[in-house]
Amino acid sequence: MMAQGTAGLLRRGLNISKTFFIPLCGATQQHHTPAPHGLGRGFSSTHKLQDAPGESSSAEQVTVHFINRDGERLTATATEGESLLEVVVNQNLAIDGFGACEGTLACSTCHLIFEKDTFQKLDAISDEELDMLDLAYGLTETSRLGCQVCVKKSMDGLTVRVPMDVSDIRNQMEVGKQSKQ
Repeated sequence: MMAQGTAGLLRRGLNISKTFFIPLCGATQQHHTPAPHGLGRGFSSTHKLQDAPGESSSAEQVTVHFINRDGERLTATATEGESLLEVVVNQNLAIDGFGACEGTLACSTCHLIFEKDTFQKLDAISDEELDMLDLAYGLTETSRLGCQVCVKKSMDGLTVRVPMDVSDIRNQMEVGKQSKQ
């Protein structure tokens, strides 16, 4: 089913609300460890999204700039291996509505526009990301979803632009509620 893409599953009416697409950005992951006899499964798929407060990271720090919808330049220090969505969330950047689905590839609210040279150096785009980008407003040839782009040391000084408009189903639902009243 995964090969069909998220849009294909939604068109078929399947409930995928519990399906999560987590980008493989080099986040540390706990691996299978045998459980003591009689205690059941000893498996965890927990991903470490950020270091605990006061804990230093051994990963490289990278500076990333976001040009917000109003033209304001927001600068953040990212850790190599974070997705750009995680950078926005972890640094508490004021980008309205960014990452509504929390990186599950169920929306396009983390849509970012890259410079052509940078775009060409990014990792390959998945079919699922392409499906979500089809729903994005202001789509360009260099559009990507921030939840799917992982920060690398070579991206130090990266500048990305947040599109003027965002496609967020929550806004449409709110309008629908108001019209029924």
